[in-house]
Amino acid sequence: MGNCLDSTSDDKYLSPPIPTHQPYQNQGASARSPNSITTGKASNPSTSSSTYGRSIGSSTSEGSYSYSDGKILETPNLRVFTFAELKGATRNFRPDTILGEGGFGSVYKGYVDEKTLTPAKSGLGMVVAVKKLNPESMQGLQEWQSEVNFLGRLSHPNLVKLLGYCWEDKELLLVYEYMSKGSLENHLFRKGGAYQPLSWNLRLKIAIGAARGLAFLHSAEKHVIYRDFKASNILLDSNFNAKLSDFGLAKPGPTAGNTHVTTRVMGTYGYAAPEYVATGHLYVKSDVYGFGVVLLEMLTGLRALDSSRPSDQHNLVDWGKPYLSDRRKLARLLDPRLEGRYPSKGAVLAAQLTLCCLSGDPKSRPSMKEVLTVLEEIESMKMRPKDGGGASPRPGTGRNDRGSSGLGPGQPSPRIR
Repeated sequence: MGNCLDSTSDDKYLSPPIPTHQPYQNQGASARSPNSITTGKASNPSTSSSTYGRSIGSSTSEGSYSYSDGKILETPNLRVFTFAELKGATRNFRPDTILGEGGFGSVYKGYVDEKTLTPAKSGLGMVVAVKKLNPESMQGLQEWQSEVNFLGRLSHPNLVKLLGYCWEDKELLLVYEYMSKGSLENHLFRKGGAYQPLSWNLRLKIAIGAARGLAFLHSAEKHVIYRDFKASNILLDSNFNAKLSDFGLAKPGPTAGNTHVTTRVMGTYGYAAPEYVATGHLYVKSDVYGFGVVLLEMLTGLRALDSSRPSDQHNLVDWGKPYLSDRRKLARLLDPRLEGRYPSKGAVLAAQLTLCCLSGDPKSRPSMKEVLTVLEEIESMKMRPKDGGGASPRPGTGRNDRGSSGLGPGQPSPRIR
């Protein structure tokens, strides 16, 4: 990929249906992390409505998929759970069923009948993930609505399946398919027996899956801007198939021939595109920048932002770009845990692709369809006998700059709110 190619896209609008009943009104916005900020003006959400019916979820079959293997439903096809049902599915939200926690609230492991989605005893039936809003979270209602409106209508093998929701008084919950391997973030940055280093082939598989999901959002007749592409939002099933999760910040794409939408700047430091942070102008290709950041994290095994690294390496993009553009230095940038086991030509092409995605001008970034094509080309490359000889130490870091912490380097990047 010698040059960064620009492409046009269909600027049609996905109008998200908002439930007409409102249990309470938010009294302001709150951050997902204590280090987050809010800039700009909030746009008004759509007030269109839809009917939410009960339906039975189904699992996605394994296999190879195209970015076009998806559909957009006119209305969300979700099961409406009662709060009592989800209490039963999670054993009354017991602390030992917590899978993770965030600004929205906690995510619990639960069990439901595979056919009817009714609560099942622990260890029986189908495992699900139940996200429960923290009543103190002021951002929760709007992002809960966005999850239902977007993920409830979008169906693709590389998007996490939303099975249903619950809205009773102040209780807001979402029920998803369970992703047994957790997030890409954990596999890249956590150490210990539970997380073995990802091989080159697995990293490519995950990147391709995530690219297919994002390409579907951008290429659908009524496209969607994801707005928060990062490693923690890429979840993995038992076979390391990647699926995009957390559509709380998703935004309808530009309409009427416009190139961008103007909106409040929201997302995550280190992943948000520079033009969006600076102006509030959100392009479809603002997502491509975030994809480039994650590609760089996958190539290096380093977080996008980490203040524990030497000062010139705090920002991975700023530090890594010169190495991406120089194939003679590239091996010093790549994750030493790969132990040199990757095709040299594939690594060079991956570096070139990453650099294109990270272009400061959104028009110069490739489309996600083009990104996917290049990733599939890299996947077809085989290692030669001389490949796999180990990697050179990183400048100023030695072979591994992750330190002794079991959580890996630094902390997740703060949210922009």
